[in-house]
Amino acid sequence: MKKLYRSRNNRMIAGVCAGLADYFEIDPTIVRIIFVILVFAGLGGMLVYAILWLITPEEPLPGDATTIDISGKESD
Repeated sequence: MKKLYRSRNNRMIAGVCAGLADYFEIDPTIVRIIFVILVFAGLGGMLVYAILWLITPEEPLPGDATTIDISGKESD
């Protein structure tokens, strides 16, 4: 199951655009261009970006992704 996270590695400001790009499996540059167009078109691009920055969790560190199932075995 795919989850939306802010990117830790490929970020310009907060990793929102790179996180969206990873989720939708597209190039982060395309998402960044879309946000710039929304900002200059007056369609609330800054507001949408700020809201996503606040509500989207940051990508977990590689060691944080392990979980323990009912049988007690570790899994990713």
